[in-house]
Amino acid sequence: MRILHTSDWHIGRTFHGHSTLDALRGVLEELTSQVRTHGVDVVIVAGDVFDSATPAAGCYTLLSDTLRGLADAGATVIVTSGNHDSAARLGFQAGLLRDGIHVLTDPDAVGTPLTVSDADGPVHFYGIPYLEPALLRHRDDGWANARTQAAVLGHAMDRIRTDLAVRGGRSVAIAHCFAAGVEPTPSLERDIQQGGLDIVPLSTFDGVDYMALGHIHGRQQLSTHVRYAGAPLHYSFGEGDKPRGSWLVDLDETGLRSVEWLALPVPRRLVTLRGPLAQILTDAAHAEHAEAWVCVEYTDDLPEPDPLRRLQARFPFCARVVHAPAAARARDTLTYVDRVRAARSDRELVDAFLTHVRDGQGASDREAGVLDDVLADRVREKAVA
Repeated sequence: MRILHTSDWHIGRTFHGHSTLDALRGVLEELTSQVRTHGVDVVIVAGDVFDSATPAAGCYTLLSDTLRGLADAGATVIVTSGNHDSAARLGFQAGLLRDGIHVLTDPDAVGTPLTVSDADGPVHFYGIPYLEPALLRHRDDGWANARTQAAVLGHAMDRIRTDLAVRGGRSVAIAHCFAAGVEPTPSLERDIQQGGLDIVPLSTFDGVDYMALGHIHGRQQLSTHVRYAGAPLHYSFGEGDKPRGSWLVDLDETGLRSVEWLALPVPRRLVTLRGPLAQILTDAAHAEHAEAWVCVEYTDDLPEPDPLRRLQARFPFCARVVHAPAAARARDTLTYVDRVRAARSDRELVDAFLTHVRDGQGASDREAGVLDDVLADRVREKAVA
């Protein structure tokens, strides 16, 4: 059986104020084409289908079009909810969906598989929707004592292993969580549990032939059979160096046979440029980035006026500007009042003000010359008066 593992579509997410719907539509159309080309039997979407619990109407349209396209390509589609999704909104129309499209959001169904058969027999797909421990404590079916994501996923996997021991056959499980062993990455855009990360031990996922995970936006392999596919689109500059795509998983009659990475196109490259603002604005080497999403970290000692407008004149898709001085200045503990009291002249008083508002950076040589001239004129005016 051939399975495509994808996740974290985040339909409706913006990129620094820009809509990503059109770009995501193009990428998901390519993913659908890959499903057809590679003869995929089952497509797994491991959570965070939407970016918001209250997606706009256009987000539902894109989801419906994509699910229909995947089914028309010949695949059974299995979707679970993530921490960004509203399980109720994602799953409300599950009973109305056409045959071959399954949206799994019900905690009561954890441990009951969706079974798809091929020439080698059945494959049992166990979907685990994102489960918030605080919302499960009132239940009396084993969830009440699960007070962390690790405990919730442990209980869910226990249910799966218990069912699988009776049912037998090959198996795939799907979950949305932060698993131990993942590499630190800025693409983890927010904690899966308020107050800090709740890490799920890798051993939690023992007992199935393949574990399809979502939540991390970059592809990662935690073991041969436990993997993250990452997001199909870049959603932050921190993800710019991470490939986009999905895992193509093949099962034979005994279990996992092979896993291959299928790359997806990147609609617009992401690049981060660092250096003095004037250099970034004029360096011919940066001409190749004219059509990329650009983040600029300019290293001038002092903030420059209107840097975003100036940069967008050269890089129309400059989306982020950060003032990052090349040398961090040592901080002192003097307050503004302390600096004023220590000043012995008007010149020192002005410099104290500049040092305070510029985070330790006083007047430059050019500014010092101007200040000396102005203060000298002031002294002469007083003398004449």
